[in-house]
Amino acid sequence: MRFRVLAADYDGTVASQGILAPETVESLYRLRESGRRALLVTGRVLDELLDICDDVDVFDLAVVENGALIYNPATGKQRLLAPTLPRRFIAALQAHGVTPLSVGRAICSTWEPYESVVVRTIHEMELDLQIVFNKHSVMVLPASVNKATGLIAALDTLGETAEATVAVGDAENDLVMLGMAGCGVAVGNALASVKQRADLVMEGRAGEGVRELIDQILADDLSSALSRASHRRAG
Repeated sequence: MRFRVLAADYDGTVASQGILAPETVESLYRLRESGRRALLVTGRVLDELLDICDDVDVFDLAVVENGALIYNPATGKQRLLAPTLPRRFIAALQAHGVTPLSVGRAICSTWEPYESVVVRTIHEMELDLQIVFNKHSVMVLPASVNKATGLIAALDTLGETAEATVAVGDAENDLVMLGMAGCGVAVGNALASVKQRADLVMEGRAGEGVRELIDQILADDLSSALSRASHRRAG
């Protein structure tokens, strides 16, 4: 078995409009029944994720806050991988009228066009923070924290490797995760930049594309799909 782990983004990938479809949950269970692992890697704050998704336990682990926190659905245990954001920074954003503003333990996020306010506040407060875009979402995290660092920590917890991992996503913040995996995959609705850098591009959008990917993993460990992709590039 070449690929033993599937690492999937949530919004726009396994889920559509925040909803994880029953048929996608069923596919993920089939993947795990094959002896493989399923990981969720999302920019969402844990409480928000648990509020909208009743099936988080289909995943072995959930990497939330764009790589800053690992959550074990089976035990409820959390492991913070990054420093918490300064309270004075959050207070400053609120004072500047940044809304909506979602706040986690090591992440906060808002929407365009507030990125200019966020950049200015980081600069004025001389903080070692970064901005990460997720389509129209603007996320703020400690420097050097991303989906790849969070995924590596989760894989270490499971005793697995990046080379044995298939990572699938749709947006800018997924690129580092796709790049470090043994196989990077874009769903049909992914940004053009994600499709260009992916090893495989699924025809189906979001959950449909993930189900298509799982079927190909279970069929022959992606051998046929990767062979077809290599031939297209060679041609």
